[in-house]
Amino acid sequence: MRDFDSPRLMADIGSTFARFALETAPGEFEHIVSLRCDEHADFHAAVRAYMDQVPQAGIAHAAVAIANPVDGDRVRMTNYHWSFSIEETRQQLGLETLVVVNDFTALAMALPRLRSSELRQVGGGEARAHSVMGLLGAGSGLGVSGLIPAGEGWVSLGSEGGHSTFAPRDDREIALLRFAWNEFEHVSFERLLSGPGLELMYRAMAAYLRRPPETLTAPEITARALEGSDLVCGETLELFCTLMGTAAANLAVTLGAHGGIYLGGGIIPRLGEYFDRSRFRERFEDKGRFSDYVSAIPTFVVTAEHATFTGTSAILEAQLRSLQSSSSSGTSAILGQIRRARDNLSPAEQRVADHVLAHSRKVLNDPIAEIAKAANVSQPTVIRFCRSLGCEGLSDFKLRLASGLTGTVPVSHTQVTQDDSMVELGEKVLGNTASAILQVRSQLNRDMIDRSIELLLGAARIEFFAVGHYGVVAQDAQFKFLRLGMACNAYVEPRLQLLAAQTLRAGDVAVLISGSGKVPELIAVADAVKERGASILAITASQSPLAKKADALLIVDHVEDVATHMPMISRILHLLVIDMMAVGVAMRRDPAHQAIDMPTLTADPESDLRDAQSGLRHTAPGVSLVTPLANLTAHSR
Repeated sequence: MRDFDSPRLMADIGSTFARFALETAPGEFEHIVSLRCDEHADFHAAVRAYMDQVPQAGIAHAAVAIANPVDGDRVRMTNYHWSFSIEETRQQLGLETLVVVNDFTALAMALPRLRSSELRQVGGGEARAHSVMGLLGAGSGLGVSGLIPAGEGWVSLGSEGGHSTFAPRDDREIALLRFAWNEFEHVSFERLLSGPGLELMYRAMAAYLRRPPETLTAPEITARALEGSDLVCGETLELFCTLMGTAAANLAVTLGAHGGIYLGGGIIPRLGEYFDRSRFRERFEDKGRFSDYVSAIPTFVVTAEHATFTGTSAILEAQLRSLQSSSSSGTSAILGQIRRARDNLSPAEQRVADHVLAHSRKVLNDPIAEIAKAANVSQPTVIRFCRSLGCEGLSDFKLRLASGLTGTVPVSHTQVTQDDSMVELGEKVLGNTASAILQVRSQLNRDMIDRSIELLLGAARIEFFAVGHYGVVAQDAQFKFLRLGMACNAYVEPRLQLLAAQTLRAGDVAVLISGSGKVPELIAVADAVKERGASILAITASQSPLAKKADALLIVDHVEDVATHMPMISRILHLLVIDMMAVGVAMRRDPAHQAIDMPTLTADPESDLRDAQSGLRHTAPGVSLVTPLANLTAHSR
């Protein structure tokens, strides 16, 4: 790794603690601080609190490992309420680079860089050089990852292997599974090999040994087991280590991990010699016909104090090298094009080129007026500069520039100002809408979408409820589902809403649509629906009162303040969710119901009426080779 121009910010974010450090030189971590997550409103506030404590010294680059899948710009923690945009946070913190990765991806990338003194081998076996490695770690959940050699480097696997199904091996483990079934329909390894899993196993072992259980936390169970002062705790921890052997062996044969299986996380490294003496390795090698295969694979406990920081640093370094390589080699097409074309530009356009080359990331977010002022040219000159590069205008140029800098196109919310030209105003309105759509896309939860569609498919009757500006969303939903031949109504008048809710019964579904999820009238409707035994599908903001009352929830979070502004972006987002539900219902309906006879609406209402009166019947929009899906999302004329 090269020397640093300035310290780099490292973060390791869990559901309880957020750890921070400054990497002042390759592998040198200073000013290490742990902050409690519940003492800070959000991720940005926690980072700011840390940065206020340390000498910042012009921090330009940062990397964050977080206990959560990372897919896209929006990060929403699974086991905590923090949610943030990577690009918006980068801008708020004034960073040139912000990399966010899954914490186990980071820990996996640290493995090749760990010294032998930072590992403790448990059992036999010998690691093959430059071979696949597997990683397991128990903490608030069960992290699983792998590392695959690729040329001179490594590729880390993004895995959710902790959710693989637990399989018992003896009577005690069968009793454990039966006990766990009382709480969970599906029992994964993470349900057992984690902090909460340790507490579940304690209760199960108390029942198995016919001892009265106490209310103990995972650390208390572990402490009593290590002291040898509690039989049930001792049996629990011994079983925990044994099951870790099963999970590790499964990972070894799945990956072909001849480079070894590594154990990290917050629990195993703290067990010390107890873990070495446990039945972990015995169970690991107990693999039937493949016992000889796994016996040759070594297992290691990761004892390095800052292993996650080490891996996060390696990922950041690789990202910076990639960006530098792209810039210097011309792989970033637009920057290379600017360098080649500079000498042929006019003097004024050359000043724009120099400004872009020197401040490329800043240009991505600056309006045309700021770019022109910084380059000491007129705004038309900026446009001429963009067109000289073959771009249609500034917006097209920024998209190409963003793609060249990061490999993605960051879109963020930008405030409209009185100084904006009509072109800038249009760009911002469209850009803000695109940003919001991408954010909602990143929030989609497959299980909840499936649940919502199943609710609608099984409904005897569907009622849509919304108030104010969101009334058009309910009416649009009614139109779409009526075209699918489904019995439904839309209610937008509060007095009628409560009366309609009181006519619902079990098997009906009420779809409540709200931007804030705090509207008193809709809360009252939700309560009435619950009393009648009907189901609630809410399309609203997360963590809102309405969201908490829903049987199924489709999250629509946005930055629009509907208390002070007329809903625009948020209304579009809700319309898109309705479209998604309509298409999903149409695609999953029984084939016998996909061709319901009903009048097809045309541009001529009188023609529609004549067709209906004359008994002329058409096929409703459905999913078939001759009926395009586009018909399903047509809005009323």
